[in-house]
Amino acid sequence: MDPSAGSSKGRPRFDGAGSSAWAALKREAAALKRELRRKEKALAEASALLSLSRKRRGLALGGRGRFHGPALRESVLALVDEAVMGGARLGAACHLLELSARTIQRWRTPDLRGDRRAARRTPPANRLSEDERRQVLALVTSDDYRGLSPRQIVPRLADKGVYLASESTIYRLLRRTRRSAGHAGCAGAGLERQAPCVSGILALGPNQVWSWDISYMKGPAREGLLYLYMVVDVWSRRIMGWQVSTAESMELASAFIRRACEEAGVAPRGLVLHSDNGGPMKGSTMLATLRDLGIVPSFSRPRVCDDNPFSEALFRTLKRQPMYPGKAFRSLAEARAWVADFVDWYNREHLHGGIQFVTPDQRHHGREVPLLAHRQRVYDRARQEHPGRWARSTRRWAPAGPVLLRRGRLRVEGHALHGTAIEPAPLATRTLTPTEAPLGASLPRAERR
Repeated sequence: MDPSAGSSKGRPRFDGAGSSAWAALKREAAALKRELRRKEKALAEASALLSLSRKRRGLALGGRGRFHGPALRESVLALVDEAVMGGARLGAACHLLELSARTIQRWRTPDLRGDRRAARRTPPANRLSEDERRQVLALVTSDDYRGLSPRQIVPRLADKGVYLASESTIYRLLRRTRRSAGHAGCAGAGLERQAPCVSGILALGPNQVWSWDISYMKGPAREGLLYLYMVVDVWSRRIMGWQVSTAESMELASAFIRRACEEAGVAPRGLVLHSDNGGPMKGSTMLATLRDLGIVPSFSRPRVCDDNPFSEALFRTLKRQPMYPGKAFRSLAEARAWVADFVDWYNREHLHGGIQFVTPDQRHHGREVPLLAHRQRVYDRARQEHPGRWARSTRRWAPAGPVLLRRGRLRVEGHALHGTAIEPAPLATRTLTPTEAPLGASLPRAERR
């Protein structure tokens, strides 16, 4: 290369391979410049979106068909403009705000700024009148029903031959009048739930399957904790026995189960008794007592915390009573008196949601059928008076039917059943699993392995 040779612009001239290398350098420099510009734009967009995410806090945005007021729209448009000026793309800013770019464009058009939702503004024909709404609100806030949820109020009114409104309507009225405090119930009342296809024990009547557990109660400082023993019939939810003691032991538990069977007048042979895997439940004294009585023990599966739901639900109801002591019972006698009053109320007055809002005593003694038939007639008569208020059939007041106690595995006559529910059978026709067999009971050779 001649050093003195050059172009008019002072750039050296290359021949052959030198020209190709120079072109490659130019292409590489152009690619680096484009990559630099892309990263600068990405950095600017990230900074703008980060600032937008901080400034949008507290703004209720998004949702199909949701109306945003003029003031909110102006705030959003200002934030979007600021983000776009800072380097953010319109689509990225809208995605962060949970809005579409078309929505922002529509908000900028003066003719399209109003509420354009195609909602029906006429009141429904089947709505309650003002007098009926006032009657419902006066009833649920009266002294007789104060503190009860609509799930408890509606069945009580049906028992008296009165129908005013459905549970959902009463909840809606309470929300609108800001009086829903103290009337919080569970969603989905009255809906039929399909029993899961799992193995378990199917209770078809009373005194077939019992569930029991022990719970703690705060006692006086001198005695410490008190222990509440309770056994409940799975089919009827009736409390079959209880005791409050200052100790937790398998000896007290075995005497408690024996006494519960005697006081209830139940022949224990063939009865299934379910519990968790606690020490008093699986102690040698307890298992020996159950074997002498002919009771079939059943235990929760290992490491499954919700396999004893009926007893847990009972203790939850007990400890959430408004009159349950907030601190502690002052004496053992006071605790026993309080539990006695609770058991009497629970069995005779409490409308249980799991058994179609009848009391456990009514279901246990077979008095639920005429009561539920009376409620059905009340609903049918109300539909005849106001047919427009029901789009489909009325609520079905029918007995709750069998109850499934979930279990991991059960063996009947030597055959393992999986994914099915079986009925309790006499003790002589059953082969116990390792989790059910009393201490020292002989098991089949396959189960010993």
